Amino acid sequence: MSVTRRTGWFLAAASVVATVAYGFACAPASKQAAGTIGAADAASKVYVAPGQKDEFYAFLSGGFSGQVGVYGLPSGRLLKIVPVFSQFPENGYGYSEETKPMLETSFGNIPWDDLHHTALSQTNGEDDGRWLFVNANNTPRIGRVNLATFETEEILQIPNSGGNHGSPFITSNTEYTIASTRFSLPIPQADVPIADYKKAFKGTISFVKASEPGKMDVAFQLLVPGYDYDLARAGKGPSKDWMFFTSYNSEQAYEKLEVNASKADKDFIAAVNWKSLEACATAGKGELWPANYAHNVMDEFTRVATTEFKKQVRVLTPASCPNSIYFLPTPKSPHGADVDPSGEYIVAGGKLATVIPVHSFAKIQKAIADKAFETAVDGIPVLKYDAILAGEVKDPGLGPLHTEFDGKGYAYTSLFISSEVVKWKLGTWEIVDRAPTYYSIGHLMIPGGATTKPSGKYLVAMNKITKDRYLPTGPELAQSAQLYDISGEKMKLLLDFPTVGEPHYANAILASKVQAIQKKFYSIADNKHPMATKSEPETGVSRSGKVVHVRMTAIRSHFSPDNIEGVQVGDTVLFHITNLEQDWDIPHGFAIQGATNAELLIMPGETRTLKWVPKALGVYPMYCTDFCSALHQEMQGYVRVSPVGSSVPLMANTVKAQGQAARAEKFKH
Repeated sequence: MSVTRRTGWFLAAASVVATVAYGFACAPASKQAAGTIGAADAASKVYVAPGQKDEFYAFLSGGFSGQVGVYGLPSGRLLKIVPVFSQFPENGYGYSEETKPMLETSFGNIPWDDLHHTALSQTNGEDDGRWLFVNANNTPRIGRVNLATFETEEILQIPNSGGNHGSPFITSNTEYTIASTRFSLPIPQADVPIADYKKAFKGTISFVKASEPGKMDVAFQLLVPGYDYDLARAGKGPSKDWMFFTSYNSEQAYEKLEVNASKADKDFIAAVNWKSLEACATAGKGELWPANYAHNVMDEFTRVATTEFKKQVRVLTPASCPNSIYFLPTPKSPHGADVDPSGEYIVAGGKLATVIPVHSFAKIQKAIADKAFETAVDGIPVLKYDAILAGEVKDPGLGPLHTEFDGKGYAYTSLFISSEVVKWKLGTWEIVDRAPTYYSIGHLMIPGGATTKPSGKYLVAMNKITKDRYLPTGPELAQSAQLYDISGEKMKLLLDFPTVGEPHYANAILASKVQAIQKKFYSIADNKHPMATKSEPETGVSRSGKVVHVRMTAIRSHFSPDNIEGVQVGDTVLFHITNLEQDWDIPHGFAIQGATNAELLIMPGETRTLKWVPKALGVYPMYCTDFCSALHQEMQGYVRVSPVGSSVPLMANTVKAQGQAARAEKFKH
């Protein structure tokens, strides 16, 4: 494309953006927008009667919230927020002493990160309902959420990375979850001029072992040219040993990327044969580089997280592992790289492209065999575009980003600038339907859309702008998703539902695959927390210097003990509270006046610890914060704090101690 033509395209795109934005602001209210169905019909399709349950769990990334929102489909009801990379006041994640290590990194404890993408574990290319993997973008990490508990149980930091955007996409049997660098860096890190970008900056593609809980680790990294690696998708069927990564900024610009990284007509999809890399790593090829990255694991039985810092990583290069990576020329600044259910077609969403290119895996293999290369970059062969192209979807709209599939021969692509979803046919590449979104759709999701067997029933659009869709809430408006019925010829908008944080990406799975494995409570008999108290006679208080340990139990509707005396100003008091309940949905909470770090929410059978440092003498109330019974309000107590050096002995009203009446009598004399 000539400079003149490119300039014209940008002006045209800018004009469309401005027109669309103006339209958003000025469009009159409409009771039934294009692509919708009648209100009664739509309501009947998303209505889940009281006592009934949704058909799907949907997991939407929370973006800058660092959390995952779990919703039911088709109702759009929010079921749970799962904290992963951010502290969470609802249940004390990241605040309690047991969970703080989950947020440890080589940079220290990071209480808030940016969670972009989700990926469900798979078996034979199908979602299996065991785990949800998510990525932290800013401080590169991958987290594993156990779907039996909906809790984060493992987080691995990714070394030699900056901006973990192309992550945590998964191979078809969960052998690996992957991570790629959005921001290339000097690798290993070094003090170099930024102007040395082309010479000194590199990217990495990391393969993380994912199949065994508690044992995630970087199996190997591939050093790649200093582009921006964006998104990825694993192959399926014939392409299952490959992973496809989009990249942009092949210009290797390092300032004003909006202009300087948008000049080339084509960037690349990196087609990576992970089986080949795995064989090279197993053979000891490449080098072991020094590293320092955190691996955080929540123990299944103690329910205490620990951190291990790993000290080396195996780094491969295209030269040390030949025939493992090829570049597929792809217009233009591609974002999504999506593989159809058959594994034959690789679809790119070039943000600035005027077509949606579809590469053929069979043609890629032939081009490799025929050495149909147009050039090489840092030793990586660049295949000829025409040799690998299956077809192009013409005139899709503006800003194609992400494509998913319905398993019935159709693909659905989001278009950010023109705010729509286009439905097109695999093989003929003809557009068969369009539906507007409200507004500026980013990614979209079809339940099972990343697998070999998509459901083909619903599509969820994740939108970036929601002005005029909900009651206003000040400068920050509700984040939003929209649900479409895609079971028929035409897409039909059924529902808007607000979301938590900014949803970048999502997965959904049949609820039946997750419901069957739900844990209802933690077995008190299996509780191996070092300060667990499994019955009220075991409760008590003890002092070690300035540290006071309170071993406490909670059960409807009291704490034991609930009176503690002998604490002194400046003591560090650790309340180790065990919830003795063995029933579903009976957590207890704990709070004490003046605690500066947290409250607790303790699941049945679990032990959690709150740290409290009283700063002034007095008597401080404590209470249960989760309404647990008819006598919840009575679930309270006191801690007496005396001056430093006080003669008041440390004591508590445990079951072995004197009760209130006896103590009152004692103090009469």
